[in-house]
Amino acid sequence: MINYISGISVAGVTIGTMALIVVLSVFNGFESLVVSLFNSFDPQIKVSPVRGKTFEADSYPWAEISALKGVQHQTAVIEEKALLRYGKAQFLATLKGVDSSYTEWTGLDTMLTAGSLILEFKDQPFAIVGQGVAYYLGLNPDDYNSFIEAYAPRRTSSIGANPENAFNRSDIRASGIFSVQQDFDTKYVIVPLDFMKELFEYNNELTSIELSLEPTADTEALQEKISHIAGTEFQVKNRLQQQETLYRIMHSEKWAIFLILSFILLIATFNVIGTLSMLVLDKKKDIAVLRSLGAGSQLIRAIFLTEGLLVSLSGALAGLLLGAMICVLQQQFGIVKINAEGGSFLINAYPVLMKFTDFLYVFLTVSCIGLIAAVIPVLSLNRINHERISLSSY
Repeated sequence: MINYISGISVAGVTIGTMALIVVLSVFNGFESLVVSLFNSFDPQIKVSPVRGKTFEADSYPWAEISALKGVQHQTAVIEEKALLRYGKAQFLATLKGVDSSYTEWTGLDTMLTAGSLILEFKDQPFAIVGQGVAYYLGLNPDDYNSFIEAYAPRRTSSIGANPENAFNRSDIRASGIFSVQQDFDTKYVIVPLDFMKELFEYNNELTSIELSLEPTADTEALQEKISHIAGTEFQVKNRLQQQETLYRIMHSEKWAIFLILSFILLIATFNVIGTLSMLVLDKKKDIAVLRSLGAGSQLIRAIFLTEGLLVSLSGALAGLLLGAMICVLQQQFGIVKINAEGGSFLINAYPVLMKFTDFLYVFLTVSCIGLIAAVIPVLSLNRINHERISLSSY
């Protein structure tokens, strides 16, 4: 009977450990997916003013930063909100004006769902529209006779009696539609920098500089150098810092789930406590025999403690192995689907990414819980020590 209960205890620890590994690996997979999506839109380094929204382009040290080893491109950027109208539909979007170097390094071309990544052709400006913006506008990128009308408030001239004089208007044709992430898709429209300057009456002002780096470049070291050269008037952010809130939330969710599953695992280890307690009671006569042979209390405690640790550690190792096997199967065959009946999601199966640190943290957590579970029943041996157990009890 004790053997069956021990088997159930091992199975409980195994299932709890396996669940921890699988869930953490799936969270890693989703995190990796989200990061790859954001990386296709966010630059490796972004330089923006510390105070205010814009800065003079001449105040930025273009030549010094371009001379840094590892810097490939520097793209001038202007971001402003504008009212867009396409036919009878209207939508307030953020226009992101970029210079010609943007198409040479951006990963946005891999996220196009329609059209192509063209911002200028024969001196005519074109727009790359987020899928959400295109949806709200009812945009048809194959309709070459229809234009997107962009409206922005005037900065210089007086309004006068006619309200239409309060806005600048520029027309632009869409060349493509991109889909990165909902926040981006329903917000951004990529346009040429000159189009932005004309629409918003900018002369030499910019809102940010986006930098692309060589694949082998040390991002942290370059970020520090760029920050030093740019001075205190500019803030320099890497990709993680540009989406700091999102990444912080993702990590918080992952470790919250880890704590919840660890608590469930802690409850499962009560089986270990019960198993060892019953084992101690069942082996009273064996304890008496060991004492008659000269075994001390410390040796007897060590025997039962080892038994408890073996139950916990064997369950932990089996759970790690099973969790790894399930993750490998999911990676290779995509057994568990996200949208089995088809849909518009980027992937069909749950993404999985195993990390050694997760395996280490889970093993240490299970080991600590198992140690605590093993110590509690062993302490009951102190009560047995005071009982007079003799061979005459046979």
